Amino acid sequence: MKTHVMDLREGDRLRSDIFNRAGLHVLPAGTSIHKEEIALLIRHSIDYADIFEREEQDSFTGLNREQFMQRLKADYDRTVKGFQAIFLEALTTGKINQNMVDERLKPMVEMFDRSKDVVSLMIMFSEEDVNIYNHSLQVGLLSYYLASWLGYSREECFQIGKAGCLHDIGKSKVGQELRNQTKEMNPAQKDELQRHTRYGYEIIRDSMPDIAPALVALQHHEREDGTGYPQGLNADDIHPYSKIVAVANRYVDLTATDRVNGKPGLLTVLKKVYDLGFGELSERAVQALTRQLLPHFVGKQAKLSNGETARIVWNNPTDYFRPLVQVNERFVDLSVERGIVVEEILM
Repeated sequence: MKTHVMDLREGDRLRSDIFNRAGLHVLPAGTSIHKEEIALLIRHSIDYADIFEREEQDSFTGLNREQFMQRLKADYDRTVKGFQAIFLEALTTGKINQNMVDERLKPMVEMFDRSKDVVSLMIMFSEEDVNIYNHSLQVGLLSYYLASWLGYSREECFQIGKAGCLHDIGKSKVGQELRNQTKEMNPAQKDELQRHTRYGYEIIRDSMPDIAPALVALQHHEREDGTGYPQGLNADDIHPYSKIVAVANRYVDLTATDRVNGKPGLLTVLKKVYDLGFGELSERAVQALTRQLLPHFVGKQAKLSNGETARIVWNNPTDYFRPLVQVNERFVDLSVERGIVVEEILM
């Protein structure tokens, strides 16, 4: 089967000889693939290799929950590496290979569709050390979910998810030291970082005919009240896909570890995004996120601000973020006990 070099696994075997563009024989058929062989293929600018079908089953049938999550995590990590290659291509050529993006994203979308426990997925991936590649993939996958919750067709959901994955592709043109800077930026540095929206628009427009992903790259920092950038657009002028990705992007941004306060709890993050739905972000998309995620918190273990561990029993319909919880044998209504809040949802 034809496989991109970034998707090759230890132990894969070549089904046919590999030659580089100059006709030089690089690897013979039957070669067992390891890190050294992958590095060799990359040095020869070889994108694809023909390998024998893998013996393991791609099906998730028969896997228990723990095995499923382990398998999903391994495939997620492999996909992040694939997105690293996509960003590198954008940096070196100013373009991206749309087929390569599709090949990376489709398997992840199919796997995510198998899991109905969205909260566990969000917790698992928020534990990652955030870099531009896994941030982009997380935003893309959450954008896919949001689109499905908003009633878009499966094809549109995939396109919105893809646009989410590419929303920060313009940062490939921004210096790494600036992308990773944690101290306050001066005006010139802020201006350069904000240019990633225009860089992304140009890269995508030069790479694919569909303008929607390019507009998402350009507009994902626009705000419905006109306070965003780069154009200061109002709600009516922002593409619907951009509104969805903006919500996903803000949610993922807020889940990142803060050097002062540590990692915020998912319920805390969801509350902040919910509040942003009254002006800055699309209220419709924010409401969809809130309505879909909150039921998944029921039954989860939670750490309370008083140090106790509780189980969420019921979501209060009049006070979304103050549920009824059970601590050992007693029930605590957080809508009444105002001095206690849920700090963290536990796996």
